Parts: sequence; structure tokens; C-alpha cells
Amino acid sequence: MQNKNTDKKIALVAGALDLPFFTRDALRRAGWDVFVVGLKNFVDPRLAPDMVVRLGGAGRAIREFRRRGIKKLTFVGALGHPNFSDLRPDLWTFMTLLKIMKHQRGYDSMAVALNNVLEKQGFEIVAAQDLAPELTFEVAGPQTRAKPSASDRRNIERAIEVSHTIGAADIGASVVVDSQVIAVEAAEGTARMLERVVDMRKNKRKPSGIFAKMTKPNQDLRIDIPAIGVDTVNAVAAAHLRGIVVNTRTCFVVNKPAVIRQANKLGIFILALDE
Repeated sequence: MQNKNTDKKIALVAGALDLPFFTRDALRRAGWDVFVVGLKNFVDPRLAPDMVVRLGGAGRAIREFRRRGIKKLTFVGALGHPNFSDLRPDLWTFMTLLKIMKHQRGYDSMAVALNNVLEKQGFEIVAAQDLAPELTFEVAGPQTRAKPSASDRRNIERAIEVSHTIGAADIGASVVVDSQVIAVEAAEGTARMLERVVDMRKNKRKPSGIFAKMTKPNQDLRIDIPAIGVDTVNAVAAAHLRGIVVNTRTCFVVNKPAVIRQANKLGIFILALDE
């Protein structure tokens, strides 16, 4: 029988922005002993990580996990463009990259390959939202005072169809629909996609259309986790869209009370779906 304390140990590998703060605190509230590893030049120093490693220096973190008896790992936070010095791989990272690159067909396949490598070395990769579901919308339905109209519902159906198509091809997870498809997410990421839509619709007067960020079919949600935040709400409003659609329990909501409060303030609806 495993030691109970060991069962509750987890390493949180933290990238940029605010999500690592909310994840760390939610895991601790749930009783987890959280060891925070910050990724150099990405992690916010205010998080005060227990150790910091560069992207190419994962071997040091792996050794520390083993020394501390940590077998569970979770990954959260954004990654931007790394410095070349951060990418210089140590031996562990170099050997791991060789294995991962064999499976490179897109982001999802690389994430799955990384998980497989870590699991073969005795680690369990866990989804933070499974351990702390409060980080997501747990119940389906409207989350805001504003509700989708009949025309919104038609746009939502189209957005789900398109997002599943691009998701299955490992292209992206986000789509904007206003009777027709306005934009889809690719390598640029959701924020840049929304910037394009804001610019495209800056002269639009009456809000219409929706933004959907849906889970990809068969997506490995242990590393590649969709997320929305207050910035998403602001961008949707600036693009003169009427609402946001996400999945329940699989999309992080960064600072959920603030997201709902801002959506209510701007008259944006947020709809969570079990699909």
C-alpha cells in the first residue's frame, strides 16, 4: 500500500500568465502537496516557484521529482517564444525530444508523445481540472445573465461543427461564427485570432455572432488545456460578438468570478456545453 503523503504529492509545471496561480491554490485547497516548477522566462516570479528550470533543462526537475518521491505531474500556463539558450537541451531533454519528434504531426501528437515518455519513466500525468474541477464550468448551461438567442443557437451549432472538424485535424480549437465562419484558430493561437476579428469588425455597430473554444476530438487534456479569461471576454466584446461557448469541465476559466462579472458587465453571454 502506498504512503498516503506520497499519494498527495504533485508537481505543477508552470508556464506564463495567471493560470498557474489559480491552479496551485485550487490544488492546495483540495489537499494536494504542490511542488511548483517554473519555466524560465515564462513563469511569473510572483508565483514564487520552488525551483525554476529552462525548457531544455528538464533533467534537473526530473531528478528533483524522484528525490522528493513525486510521481504525479500536471502542466499549466502559456508558453510564448523561448530564447535559444532556454532550448539548449540537457541529456534527458535531448533523448526525450528524439522520441517526441518521431510522432510530430501537430501539437496534440507531440503532447501525447511527451506524456508517453514520462509515463514510461514512472510518472503519471494528470489533468489539473480533474483534480480541481472548480477551475472550470462544472454544470452545463448559461453562466451569465445574458442568454443565447435563437440566432445565436444557430451560430453555436455551426461553430461546434466547424470546431470539431478543425480539431480533428489538429489545427486549432477556436472558431468565430456569424452566420458564416469568420475565423478559425491555427498556429497563431486564440488571442491573435481574436485580434484579427476585432480589427475586421471594428466598424460593426450591432453585436452578432459567437466565439467558441471547444475541446478537440480525442484531445489529451493533461497538457494541452483550453482556457478563457477576462481578456477573452474583453476581446469578444471588442469584436462585437454576442457570446462565448466552451465545454464543461475541460476548459479552464482563469479567475471564474471575474470572468462572469466582466461578461455580465459587458452583456456577453457564456454558455457551457457537455458536448
